[in-house]
Amino acid sequence: MAAGRPDARLVELTVERPVAGGRMLARLDGRVVFVAGAVPGERVRAVITRRSGQVAFADTREVLEASPDRREPSTDPRCGGALYAHIQYDRQLALKAEVVADAFRRIAKRPLDGPVDVMPSPEAGYRVRARLHVQGTRAGFLLEGSHVLCDAEATHQLGPGAFEAVGRLRESLGEAFGLCTSVVVSENLAGRDRVALCELRPEADPSKFSGLPLTEGLTGVSVLARRGMFTCAGQDRIVDDVRALLGTEGTLQWTRQAASFFQGNRFLVGALLQQVLDAGVGDRFADLYAGIGLFAVALADRGAAGLAVEGDAASGQDLAGNAEQAAGRLSVHLGPVEEVVATVPDRVPDVVVVDPPRTGLSSKVVDGLMAWRAPRIVYVSCDAPTLARDAARCLAAGYALTSLNALDMFPNTPHVECVAVFNRT
Repeated sequence: MAAGRPDARLVELTVERPVAGGRMLARLDGRVVFVAGAVPGERVRAVITRRSGQVAFADTREVLEASPDRREPSTDPRCGGALYAHIQYDRQLALKAEVVADAFRRIAKRPLDGPVDVMPSPEAGYRVRARLHVQGTRAGFLLEGSHVLCDAEATHQLGPGAFEAVGRLRESLGEAFGLCTSVVVSENLAGRDRVALCELRPEADPSKFSGLPLTEGLTGVSVLARRGMFTCAGQDRIVDDVRALLGTEGTLQWTRQAASFFQGNRFLVGALLQQVLDAGVGDRFADLYAGIGLFAVALADRGAAGLAVEGDAASGQDLAGNAEQAAGRLSVHLGPVEEVVATVPDRVPDVVVVDPPRTGLSSKVVDGLMAWRAPRIVYVSCDAPTLARDAARCLAAGYALTSLNALDMFPNTPHVECVAVFNRT
């Protein structure tokens, strides 16, 4: 590029507002541009990376007029999905509230009555579960949209000792470490239980991991191979109790395998559980997409009778074990949610809790759930657009949105967890 002449690919943009997924909206000659690495209110010079119909995508190359909320990220924001890492934390919360409100206004066609409250989280050490991809002797996150390994430790998402523990495991395994496609690190909230799950390549021989000594910083090591899951050292279970989650006395515990889904933020999972408990009033409930039973077991422990549904094998196994504490008040169905909602139960539950994956509820689940006509639905979502899409179906079926709160389960990323309560009118 000749001196004094700007690159023809670079464009100047004035950034307007956030959109779901981590980019910000700007306009160029009437065309919408989704730009990464910017803050609303900034003027930036960006490079157009691709076009799709009337929409263009761009990456910030130079900040011409910086927002007072801009800061220097600790590492590449594409590592670990930390696409908000360049933004001051208070502004991150405000932007996430905007994204939720925008989704309900545009997709659900239901403008919110007021701003969404987003509960903050400490930015460092919040994750209790992370998948580290393995390439040769290295383990880390992948840069967003690529297969390029990046330094997961520099994101500060995991707690103290996690990466050192994985490093000692790598040294202990030697060449066998290269047989792993990834290592899943799972901890309890206190960080005292830490299990490493080595997910093996299809051709790998799991016998190479037998007799593995338990290295410092880990309470268990297991492997996932084509033939199943095997414990190599220590205990392959992680345990949290009601004191850690809710700060109350009691014997209630949640036990899970490293392979099972669990809410990822150690600082806010208890607050999330409390919000669901506060909304989950009634004598009978159903918990769809129940995972290991975080909500269902607590609701049953409070005295309600319920049904918990989970389709994942590992999470379902843990759910069945955790449900044994409910003294017969909690029934477990291991299989797709679609199987359960296809038939209206003889006695409809007072409240239905749904915590689906990011894709939201399938059309079959929405159809079946609307036919149940349950008095209350408590919808836990990690994706505002799919929540708003499903909310539109609830509203059209005679439900009213009575409350909507959010928790910042994923600091520095564009993701936000919402708890929406719908009452039948």
